[in-house]
Amino acid sequence: MVSRFSIDRSRVRVIDMLKKLFSAFGKNSGSSGAVETTGLHAPYAEPHVNLLYNLLFCDDLDLFKSRTNEPDDGLWPVLLAAQADSAALLEIANNISNEGRVRALAFNRLRARGEVLPAKNLLGVIVEVRFAQGLDVLAAFNEGGVRYLNQSGKVAVFEGDAHPVAHLAKGLISAAQPVIEKIGPWEEQRLPPPRVGNVRLTFLVSDGLYFGEGPFLALQEDNTAGPILALAAQLLQRVTERIPQ
Repeated sequence: MVSRFSIDRSRVRVIDMLKKLFSAFGKNSGSSGAVETTGLHAPYAEPHVNLLYNLLFCDDLDLFKSRTNEPDDGLWPVLLAAQADSAALLEIANNISNEGRVRALAFNRLRARGEVLPAKNLLGVIVEVRFAQGLDVLAAFNEGGVRYLNQSGKVAVFEGDAHPVAHLAKGLISAAQPVIEKIGPWEEQRLPPPRVGNVRLTFLVSDGLYFGEGPFLALQEDNTAGPILALAAQLLQRVTERIPQ
């Protein structure tokens, strides 16, 4: 087990809620759990869902270069430029109205150049739960965006801050902010998805990826991870209520 939180004994109310909600999209259509030839993790049967999964973590700029449906807001040419201007990148990174993924990419490029960056900025929280039937992922970003990848391979995307669950996404970010003050970034290559029975919380931060992982029941009772899982359950409930069945 990999754990970056202290682990206590547990109760099951939030866990049961999450399990029921995660299964709301239906049964898994088949998942290999293999790694594609690109070296990216591939927990889903569908290549486009695997791409969406890896894009959540913003640790591979080249993945975004193949995207054709990102908003034409003038930010992507700066982010993807071979010789991106540092001042322009810093402006994108520090703009709290920008999408969390966009800010993370800008911070990553600046950090790779050895630029001095501001204090830790939490940009996104990604909750991964591995069931026997497959992997479920809920991601919330600082601007209010939400992405949900169900074990069945179905996907739900809520963009910006004008949708009905944006306030819950922002609340999840706020609740997780104290966590990153207690732990540090993961300095090694991103791990494969968690094993069956585990939950992983990944934090998209201006100075890298942070994470904590452990058995589902144990993290729910943990003083650090428990409140985050409770808010994730609320967010997931609202998300599934708005998904056509």
